[in-house]
Amino acid sequence: MAIKTFAAIDVGSYEIGMKIFELSKKIGVREIDYVRHRIDLGTDTYNTGRISYERMDELCETLKGFTEIMKSYKVDDYRACGTSAIRETVNTKVVIDQIKLRTGLNVQVLGNSEQRFLDYKSLALKSQEFGHIIARGTAIIDIGGGSTQISLFSDSRLVSTVNLPLGILRLRSKMNALDAGLGSYEELLTETICNELHHFKKFYLEDIEVQNLIVVDDYLPNIARKIDESAANGSFSAERFLKKIEEMKHVPQGQVARLVGVHRENASLLLPSALLIKHFISMTGAERLWLPGVTLSDGIAYDYADKNKLIEANHDFSQDIISCADSISQRYKGSKSIEEELVKCALAIFDGTKKIHGLSKRERLLLELAARLNDVGCFVSMSSPAECSYQIIMGTEIIGISHIEREIIATIVRNSRFREFYYEDFNEEEFDNKVYLIVTKLTAILRVAVGMSRSPKKYYRSVKAALHEKELVITVESKDSMILEKGLFGFSTDLFEEVFGIRPVLKTKKGWSMK
Repeated sequence: MAIKTFAAIDVGSYEIGMKIFELSKKIGVREIDYVRHRIDLGTDTYNTGRISYERMDELCETLKGFTEIMKSYKVDDYRACGTSAIRETVNTKVVIDQIKLRTGLNVQVLGNSEQRFLDYKSLALKSQEFGHIIARGTAIIDIGGGSTQISLFSDSRLVSTVNLPLGILRLRSKMNALDAGLGSYEELLTETICNELHHFKKFYLEDIEVQNLIVVDDYLPNIARKIDESAANGSFSAERFLKKIEEMKHVPQGQVARLVGVHRENASLLLPSALLIKHFISMTGAERLWLPGVTLSDGIAYDYADKNKLIEANHDFSQDIISCADSISQRYKGSKSIEEELVKCALAIFDGTKKIHGLSKRERLLLELAARLNDVGCFVSMSSPAECSYQIIMGTEIIGISHIEREIIATIVRNSRFREFYYEDFNEEEFDNKVYLIVTKLTAILRVAVGMSRSPKKYYRSVKAALHEKELVITVESKDSMILEKGLFGFSTDLFEEVFGIRPVLKTKKGWSMK
C-alpha cells in the first residue's frame, strides 16, 4: 500500500506547531519533520477576549509559511486544529474565516473534551509503555495553556476525567495581573494550584490510589532529558523529578531556557507546570513519572490514521468514553442494573433497524451514552429528572465527545420520558436539520427501550429486534414476569411509529406478545 503524507497543525495558546508524517499499514505513523513558531495567542484571549490585529497578522503569516512547507513535502492531506486561545475568543468565527481567506487553511476549533481526547490518543503511539502503565492506578495530567485535564485510570480502565482552570499561560497571566514579585510569585502560584487540587482530591481521589503519573506537556520532557538521558522513554522516579525541580528554581530564567532548549519567554511557563506536578505528587504519593514528549499533532495524526484504517488501533478508545459516562452515572447514584438493561434494549433496537434509520456507528455510541446517563437527574429531583439530567450532562465534560454531541445526548435524555416531543425544545442555534433528525430518531429508539426497562429487578438474558413487514418484532428472553412492560409498552411507541412508520411489537421467548 502506498505511503500517505499527512500534516497535523496545532494552533495552540503559546505556540503553533506542524508535524509532517508518513502513514501506511506497513510503517504505521512515522514523523518526518516538526516545525514550531512561538506566538502568544492565549495572553490576548485570556486578558481581553480577543486576538489582536498584530497577533492575527503574525498567525496568518506563519500558517502561510506552513502551507509552503506542506507543498514541498507534497502532502496528501492535512488537519489543522485550534485550541482554547481561539475557542475562547468572542469572535471565533471571524478568526477562522480570516485564516481561511488569508491562508487557504480550514482550521477546526476543538472543544476541550475533543482536544484532550486527541492528546490522550497521542499516547497510543507509545502503545507498549502506555498499556503497561495504566494497568495500575494512573493519572494522566494534560497541561495546556488555558486549563489542565486530569484523567484517572485503574486496572486499565478510565474511571474519571476532569478539567481544571490550571493552564500554565492562564496561571502566568493571573500572577502578572497580581504584580507578584519574585518573593511572592511562587507562593501565590502554589496557593492557586493547591486550592484547585484540594477540591479535586475531595471529589475524585477517595477510591483510587495513584502510583503513576503520565504528563502531557510541551516543555517538561526537556527537563526529563536533563534528569536522566538514559531514562527509558522519559520514565523515572518522582523523587528524582522533584530534586531536579528544586535545583532549577535557583537558576536564572535565561540560563534555564538555554539548559532545557526553549525560548527565553517560554521559560517562564516551566515553573507553573513543574509546581503543578510537584503538588500532584505530594497529594497522591505517586512514585513514578512518564513524560513521553507527545503533542496534540501526534494525536491528530493517530486519529487520522485510525479513521482511515492505516493502522491497527491497539486501544479501545470508545470504551474509555463509555467508562467516563459510567463514572458520571455512579457519581449521581444511577441504577447499574436498569442502566445495563436499558443499554441492551436500546442497542438491540438500533441494530435491528439499521435498514430504516440510516445512522452510523458514532450515533450508536451516542445512543449508548444517553442510555447510561438516562437517570442521573433523579439524584437532584425525582419530580423533574429529565430536565435535571439535561443540566447535569450539559455541565459535565465527557472526554472524546464534542459540545454538539453532548447536547445531542442531553436532548435525547430530556425527551426520553413520555411527554410531548416539541421542536421548540431544541437548541436551534446548534441543531441543523441533520442533527435534528439524529436526535429525533435516537429519542424514538430510546423511548421504546425505556418502556422495556422499568424495574431494577428485571434481567433480560437476550434482546433481539428484527423488521417484519410493518412491525419491529422485539424478542426478549427472560425468566422474569413481563406484566408491567405488557401493560405500559404502548405508551412508549408513539414517537417511534411516527418517525419510522412501523409499529414495535414486544414478544417473549414463551410466545406472548403485545402491541
